[in-house]
Amino acid sequence: MAVGISVRSSLLLIGAAASWGVGTVISKQVLEELAPMALLTVQLTTSTLFLATLSLVMRTRVQWSRQLFKAASLGFLNPGLAYALGLVGLTYISASTSVLLWAAEPVLILVLAIALLGERPGKNVVVAMAIAIAGVLLVVFQPGVSGSVIGVGLTLAAVSLCAFYTVAARALNVDDSLLTVTLLQQGAALLFALVVSGVLLVATDLTYTTSSAVTVSPMTWVGAIISGVLYYALAFWLYLSGLRHVKASTAGTFLTLIPVFGVAAAHLVGERMAARQWIGAALVIAGVSLVVRRQAVSEPASASPTSTSTQTVPRR
Repeated sequence: MAVGISVRSSLLLIGAAASWGVGTVISKQVLEELAPMALLTVQLTTSTLFLATLSLVMRTRVQWSRQLFKAASLGFLNPGLAYALGLVGLTYISASTSVLLWAAEPVLILVLAIALLGERPGKNVVVAMAIAIAGVLLVVFQPGVSGSVIGVGLTLAAVSLCAFYTVAARALNVDDSLLTVTLLQQGAALLFALVVSGVLLVATDLTYTTSSAVTVSPMTWVGAIISGVLYYALAFWLYLSGLRHVKASTAGTFLTLIPVFGVAAAHLVGERMAARQWIGAALVIAGVSLVVRRQAVSEPASASPTSTSTQTVPRR
């Protein structure tokens, strides 16, 4: 039985895409003054503190289990290792090249979901994803963009890890509070970032950053903090919440909205969209709308946590 999409799940996944899209624009601005690992550490620290505070206010309790431990461990993979590779890769290639490579994530999610979860997405999902990805290419493609082999390799590795994260998180289908799961994953990623940053500091005698903390402008620090809340805390919380009730392959389709929100946010800081980008954005929205329209249901029984747990094959 296919897992339908409720209005709530659709809004959660769209919200996650919006958070990642806007957060990407802010992160790109911050990278002009702050080194990748320094930015990652600041963002994850902010995210973890934000989620921990929210958890205290909402009085959520952590009930450790083997399944919860596995879910928390995914944080080392994503956003830990994946985003570290992505940020470092971004320093070797242009932003356009980077986003083009990230456009492959929904396709990888679809392939992994079929191979590891036994999902059989309907024809409408495959067609919708093809339309959306075509739109993404129109939005982000710029003639003449170039990048080094190192940058492309690191970015593709990051994309692959993020795709695997989606499939693994869907397979686990943790019943615990998603706020708790997100907090633990962000904490695991922060631990990873701190260890890597510490190693880099020692190995390079405190000179691995592009600039010292003293020379970084106050607005850059503010941007790093805001992007931490958007790009990590809010985005991952919304994404995991939406992913709980839909197929991994379906959730991947919503990720094609990230460049659309990113370009829209860039428009606010002075960048302008070409005609082909407007057409691409319309195709992405059309593709996602097709999935929602064809599978939309009003809180179906198949979307409950109990029912969805039977959708995965026994075995991220």
